[in-house]
Amino acid sequence: MSDGLEGVIAARTVLSDVDGAKGRLVIRGYAVEDLSGRTRYEEAAHLLFDGFFEDAPSDLAPALGEARVRAFAEVAALDEALARRDPVEAMRALLARLPDGDDLPTALLLIAAPAVFTPAVLRVAKGQSPVVPDPALSHAADILRMARGTPATDAEAAALDAYLVTVCDHGLNASTFAARVVASTRAGLTSAVLAGLSALKGPLHGGAPGPVIEMLDAIGAPQNARPWLEKALARGDRLMGFGHRIYRVRDPRADALKAAVRKLAAASPSLPGRVAFAEAVEQAALEILREHKPDRPLDTNVEFYTALLLEALGLPPASFTCVFAMGRVAGWLAHAREQLAGGRLIRPQSVYVGPEVRAAA
Repeated sequence: MSDGLEGVIAARTVLSDVDGAKGRLVIRGYAVEDLSGRTRYEEAAHLLFDGFFEDAPSDLAPALGEARVRAFAEVAALDEALARRDPVEAMRALLARLPDGDDLPTALLLIAAPAVFTPAVLRVAKGQSPVVPDPALSHAADILRMARGTPATDAEAAALDAYLVTVCDHGLNASTFAARVVASTRAGLTSAVLAGLSALKGPLHGGAPGPVIEMLDAIGAPQNARPWLEKALARGDRLMGFGHRIYRVRDPRADALKAAVRKLAAASPSLPGRVAFAEAVEQAALEILREHKPDRPLDTNVEFYTALLLEALGLPPASFTCVFAMGRVAGWLAHAREQLAGGRLIRPQSVYVGPEVRAAA
């Protein structure tokens, strides 16, 4: 028996491979650092869908643009009360309105939905009107335009693309496993995505990047980094953005996103200072962790530069999990289809540790 299914193989997959010992993530045969910054999200989604949807066109962008327009019809159900909820809860409620299905149009609608619903939720919560999607734009550019109400620069769209591609799939993590379990019951792709999103919401999974911004803001300046981090460790606090369940060395996604942040900073007058500050905090944290926990491999993970990148794009920390879902949904859908192809209902065993059988009173 293994608590948390540690070391248990629950699926055979062609989608991604996570090598925690070597710090390597491979997606359909490509290292994540070779995809991030070079591939648009539509292309990454096509890569994941290859072989699972026979009618998928070679270019998903036009169909995905149309799907964003279809998804926007559900925004009419978004009222002020729902918009006041946590963004991921509001987005999930709108997502639950979509019909279940197993075909490509359903899959594209499910990719489009978080990208359309999240900006709408953020805007309505601020008393603003939702922005109608522009199907002619790239997925990343349209997300930023819908969220902010103004067009994104090419550099900003490329930065968001880099993030969405970097997080599009990551082995059999908690949310992907949840999606595969539901898919194995043949409930439908919408049900599988809702399961994945609900798992992603947890602070031990996709709900983690937001607190990185809180940590950076609390530290305030590079000279404060070491004393602040020392006090946090003395209290027993976790240093946000460091350590990972799987990676025993540096998370390769951290370097992919660090490169994306630096590229974005090159086109910004104010971001370089924030990046330099974050790098100083990162260096201080790594030094302190090596000193205080020499027997535990704790290195920078994907959360640290995720927070910095999404903040630079003007997305609020409360929306970070929603943006994570915008990227990961393609992976959930591909895994759901892969699970359906195998046709096996996921049904693990449990070990009963309760009282012995006894006579009823």
